[in-house]
Amino acid sequence: MAEKAIFITGGASGIGLAVAKLFASKGWRVGLADVNAAGLEAARAGFAPDRISTHVMDVRDRHQWQESLGAFTALSGGRLDVLFNNAGIAVGGEFATTSFEDIDRIVGINLTGVINGARIGYPFLKATPGGAALVNTASAAAIYGSAGLALYAATKFAVRGLTEALDGEWAAEGIKAHVLMPSFIDTPLLDTLSHGSNRTARESVKAAGLEFTPLDTVAQAVWDSVHNDKVHALVGKTARRLAFAARWMPGAIRKQTRRRMGMDI
Repeated sequence: MAEKAIFITGGASGIGLAVAKLFASKGWRVGLADVNAAGLEAARAGFAPDRISTHVMDVRDRHQWQESLGAFTALSGGRLDVLFNNAGIAVGGEFATTSFEDIDRIVGINLTGVINGARIGYPFLKATPGGAALVNTASAAAIYGSAGLALYAATKFAVRGLTEALDGEWAAEGIKAHVLMPSFIDTPLLDTLSHGSNRTARESVKAAGLEFTPLDTVAQAVWDSVHNDKVHALVGKTARRLAFAARWMPGAIRKQTRRRMGMDI
């Protein structure tokens, strides 16, 4: 059987790196892409040299996407079994006072970057024998928008919608589309300030007694997602509880988001 291959954005740390380690342990070739060149070099040390390639790129740059995927598939024998669109940032605080610079940055990375990856990755996924999969990282914030994370939620809802649409469009061509919606993960994204508070989102999560979902659990969810037909991958107790409440108790969630509790989801 031909060696399978996965290309991961935001691969220098956090979810991306955890997923890379899991897939590499299963015998897959891994391409790590990130804007952080130093982080990529540090991450590379944890892999066998013949199993890994690193690609410094900004997901907003379509030319860099073309170059990176071209270089990766040249090494993988033309295969792109999984494209994991994982790069993302968080911007917290009051929407009305958010700078246009921050608005453009989060939309560019979290949404346009994912769109770029899906559109430019499509021919590579289609050309892979035996079918392929696109996995996009959204968030539990794509289940119900949270006050103080309006832009983050907006981009993640958009990623969810894009994935659901592509699941329909690409099914006949043997390409599956999945959206990852994890609960709180203890990564640098939680360094953003909570709504109405001087403490970080990480501190607010701890104060509220909510759990952090281990990175290994998230990585396993990506592996499982690639090997099943479910579009949505809810990961962690908070994500599952929120999905249940959004369906059956939306009024209660609305009341909660109107309170200034200094805690975001």
